Amino acid sequence: MTETVHRPQALLWARFRQHRLAIASGSLLLILACISGGAPLWLHLLALDGQTVDLFNRFQPASASHPLGTDELGRDLLARLIEGGRISLLVGLTAALFASAIGTAIGLASGYFGGRLDAFLMRCTDGIISLPLLPLLIVLAAIDLSKLGLPEAVVTSENASLYRICVIVALAGWTTVARLVRAETLALRERDFIRASTAQGATSLRIMRVHILPNLAASIIVATTLSTGNIILLESVLSFLGLGIQPPIASWGNLLTNAQELIWEAPQLAFYPGALIFVTVIAFNFLGDGLRDALDPKS
Repeated sequence: MTETVHRPQALLWARFRQHRLAIASGSLLLILACISGGAPLWLHLLALDGQTVDLFNRFQPASASHPLGTDELGRDLLARLIEGGRISLLVGLTAALFASAIGTAIGLASGYFGGRLDAFLMRCTDGIISLPLLPLLIVLAAIDLSKLGLPEAVVTSENASLYRICVIVALAGWTTVARLVRAETLALRERDFIRASTAQGATSLRIMRVHILPNLAASIIVATTLSTGNIILLESVLSFLGLGIQPPIASWGNLLTNAQELIWEAPQLAFYPGALIFVTVIAFNFLGDGLRDALDPKS
């Protein structure tokens, strides 16, 4: 009688495949990432230009040359959405990864060493959690970069607002991951295999890197996936308020800002970026739910 051997990857895929909404969401996000990531190539193939202003062709309806029409400056709306998607997804993924890295480092050190270090780090975490997030982000986004001693080339760069948003959101969004990692590290450090490693003379850094961190990977992946959608939403809110990504760089958030005064004259200018933000955030949430169910060790 032969025994079937199931690899962990096969079991993970089998559990994830049962979550149909997660499969659909992952496929949708992959399509959006491919289109947005290859924006220059797609715009070249489709002969679209999202930067050229043509005031004689303002608010044009959908046509062969402009599949979704044009905006208030005569720019192709589809091209602007593709370019905006690249920025919004880049900000969401980059800030989520940085926030997860910060939260993982703080939670790992806090949970493993405990004592005064744990108390200090958790009180700092509590302090940041107690601050109202949106007003905090608005205040940080309004800081004049030239007064922080940064190089003039960075301050005057057209990508300065992009760098600012990534850093601000990452600095404000690590608390959830830190608490999650700390809680699991507190449980793992009491396990027998950790005590055995300590008895064999393994250093604290090696124990955290080799034994604890791999066991936290599933929780970190899920938390990062879920936070990506929230970060995209926060970027859109800040851009809508005029404190996020600044023109001429396009993002879904500042596309909504430009459309708010034209909602009755050209509602499609607000509908398309708003719908893309909504669908993307929901897709990340469904994907996170599917990964959480698939990576759950109890299943």
